[in-house]
Amino acid sequence: MIDAERERVIHGSLYGKAKELGLIIHGVGNTDDHIHVVVSIPPKISVSDCLRHLKGASSHAVNQMKDSRSCFKWQEGYGAISIGERSLPTVIAYANNQKKHHRDGTEIALYERVIEEDDGPRSQLA
Repeated sequence: MIDAERERVIHGSLYGKAKELGLIIHGVGNTDDHIHVVVSIPPKISVSDCLRHLKGASSHAVNQMKDSRSCFKWQEGYGAISIGERSLPTVIAYANNQKKHHRDGTEIALYERVIEEDDGPRSQLA
């Protein structure tokens, strides 16, 4: 679970690893059991490698905390969506306000969805 102290450590490690990899973090927000990161990833880094590095750095940082109670690790999968520049402010605001959205029941399903099985691309018609 992500308490206030772990949140501080996780967020700090995400920004540190992002700087190291040349990523731009636009927004970060979490609840007690998951986190949203809005990040620009340079073309030289795949999404999966980016997430592997961010998840690895943050779980390592939490496990190095002085009073770490148990082994902290993230779930196997992740959800990722690609957004355009026009949507960026909305997505940043959503990520930064995770606690409020979950408290008020105003989650956006698209942003909360995680597919655990890779069953190929999907398309939706509007």
